[in-house]
Amino acid sequence: MRSRLILVINCGSSSLKCALYAADNPEPLLRGLAECLGRPEATLRLTTDQGRYEVAMPDATHGIALDHLLTHLDRLGLRDRIGAVGHRVVHGGERFTGSVVLTPAVLADIEACVPLAPLHNPANLTGIRCARTALPALPQVAVFDTAFHQTLPPAAYLYALPRELYRALGVRRYGFHGTSHRYVAGEAVRVLGLDPDDHGLIIAHLGNGASAAAIRNGRSVDTSMGMTPLEGLVMGTRAGDVDVGALAHVARRRGYTVDDLERLLNEQSGLLGLSGLSGDCRDVQAAAAEGHQGAIEALEVFVHRLARYIGALATSLDRLDALVFTGGIGENAHTLRTAVLDRLALLGVRSPDPEDAVRAANDGSGARILSRGAGPVAMVIPTNEEWMIARDTAALTGVDDPARDVPASAKRGAA
Repeated sequence: MRSRLILVINCGSSSLKCALYAADNPEPLLRGLAECLGRPEATLRLTTDQGRYEVAMPDATHGIALDHLLTHLDRLGLRDRIGAVGHRVVHGGERFTGSVVLTPAVLADIEACVPLAPLHNPANLTGIRCARTALPALPQVAVFDTAFHQTLPPAAYLYALPRELYRALGVRRYGFHGTSHRYVAGEAVRVLGLDPDDHGLIIAHLGNGASAAAIRNGRSVDTSMGMTPLEGLVMGTRAGDVDVGALAHVARRRGYTVDDLERLLNEQSGLLGLSGLSGDCRDVQAAAAEGHQGAIEALEVFVHRLARYIGALATSLDRLDALVFTGGIGENAHTLRTAVLDRLALLGVRSPDPEDAVRAANDGSGARILSRGAGPVAMVIPTNEEWMIARDTAALTGVDDPARDVPASAKRGAA
């Protein structure tokens, strides 16, 4: 019998990313992206082994984009093989310490987390509702960015604010990119042959959004992002750490509202704000190579902040076996990685020698050893968040074992 498939959905405010997996294969049968939803230029692009498919969908909603996707899966003979749907959900608050099968109670709890992630959770909920409408007979699973970091100790997650704000409003560090950090941590242990119960890792997930995390024995013990995905490292358009007093000064002098400050910090800052050119690291690197001073300084701030955070995160570990780069920038920006490694000699991290060949793991994982010396290994591991969502979905719904029942805890939507 042919294996059942898992459809993975990741909805943004104007986008819908998707991938289709067999439960036993990390290579997707299909990848897709619907962009500019709600606007005249909305399009859906799908890629399979059989080629590319693109359709214009003027002013399409998320639901219309999903209908187009399912229609194409019908043509490929794949829709009827879907056994479950997995959804990325950005914020699970303290309610969710792992992935869960969606039930009305779970949906209500995700709704309750909307104030913690007003830019993300509403879009995630839109994707869930559309998928439940289009595929009502299938079990569906929520996989949370924040869940992996629920092992942080109070010393790492509490802010030095009146405790009542934590108790009443949930103001604390939650951390994000948890699905990526979890996947990369597991791969690092496997590739390096580390003891699953005795190791220390620092993972730098670097993309348009960026975060670093300290992993002790498979558990997250510290991370750079906070209550929202805004705190921490320099990102494409997000500021990362900023003195709140400086923001109060800006608000008073410019007459900014809270909404104005949120737009400033989320959409106009980071590499874009520093360079004055772009939030895309590739554009900033190209401009820096041509001598653009704003771009040069933007990259210097990016490297400085990342190296400083890695040094700080190391103090949350008993040992440091490896520093792992992942994400679009982490996997591809060689000069930035080297600049960071050059600053970490104090931790025993060795910078790659120019004549050293990058050593790739011979297992198809894409993992690469950048440097190995007496201190921690420096390496690159491509992340695969969609595959982690598919794995969790398969495990919770029994798609990986057609004879197995869904666990009772999953049926209850236990968090």
